[in-house]
Amino acid sequence: MLTTRRETFITGMDLSFMDEIEHGGGRYYDASGRERELLELLGENGVNAVRLRIWNDPAGGFCNLERTLAVARRIKRQGMGFLLDFHYSDKWADPANQWKPAAWESLSDEELGQAVYDYTAEVLDALKQVDALPDTVQVGNEITPGMLWNEARVGGEGFDTDEQWSRFAGLVKRGIEAVRAASPDIAVMIHIDRGGDNASSRKFFDRFAELGVDYDVIGQSFYPWWHGTLEDLRGNLHDLAQRYGKPINVVETAYPWTLEEPEGSKWVMNGREGLLPLPEYPASVEGQRRYLEELIAIVREVPGGLGEGFYYWEPAWIPSQQEWSVGHPNNWANLTLFDFEGRALASLDALKPPAR
Repeated sequence: MLTTRRETFITGMDLSFMDEIEHGGGRYYDASGRERELLELLGENGVNAVRLRIWNDPAGGFCNLERTLAVARRIKRQGMGFLLDFHYSDKWADPANQWKPAAWESLSDEELGQAVYDYTAEVLDALKQVDALPDTVQVGNEITPGMLWNEARVGGEGFDTDEQWSRFAGLVKRGIEAVRAASPDIAVMIHIDRGGDNASSRKFFDRFAELGVDYDVIGQSFYPWWHGTLEDLRGNLHDLAQRYGKPINVVETAYPWTLEEPEGSKWVMNGREGLLPLPEYPASVEGQRRYLEELIAIVREVPGGLGEGFYYWEPAWIPSQQEWSVGHPNNWANLTLFDFEGRALASLDALKPPAR
């Protein structure tokens, strides 16, 4: 187990769409309207780490190993930390989707465990060859209901059993084993989607403790329209720090800067269908900035200095093109830190470290 802790508070961004946006002609601009390279611009605004997802064999090619190598090298050249997020799927893995890669469909339990190990090792070895090893690796993405369904599913009727949890933990352990073998300096993160739900968080991490899963960092997603209030987040993070004694990272979050939907757009978070912003933080650039300031303060205040940092999910997924490799339109562009044309919003100022 990794014993050292990151001394610098992580101000991170998930920029997994950056590569596709740039290939599609999308561009980014600072607040004055000057075109900028995205990593450089974010670095000037306090960002010190980047998260990338990796899919086994995705349609369209983006977020595969080849493209991950190219983007990881850019991250390292910029001097930023690097978090690699294994989905162990050809597409999105999240609480509603944890489907095996097509190439693994017919594997037995033992073969599936070996595939997890071999694939993890292959990716990390390739990154090592280009001097771009990640600082942290997620073994799975939002794995609250398990992963590699249905073999390692633990969410849903009939799946929450001791046998299923043992199978699930066994596969996670194979991924962790490959990370440890690649480098003793890589931290292992276990990521779930229960930032404001203490009971579910305890249930999950108690299970992993009972099953002897060896990891270093707790990762949580927190989107307030799905996961509760900022006070819910505060209480959960405080309890988890005291209960497990591990660094905690809010590894996904976002907040709207507008609810406007240009013609042809439909946002995930549009202020309708029961998904509402927090009343004290309006859906505006100023409301987004204030939300970020409060979230950062909450993470920094986690007991024992265990608030490792946070990553904003896809702050640069601007609506720069009509077609996307993920097979659905951009439904996130009002949750970015850039406007629809790629110009930096004033809310980026919230990321700058406090003056000393």
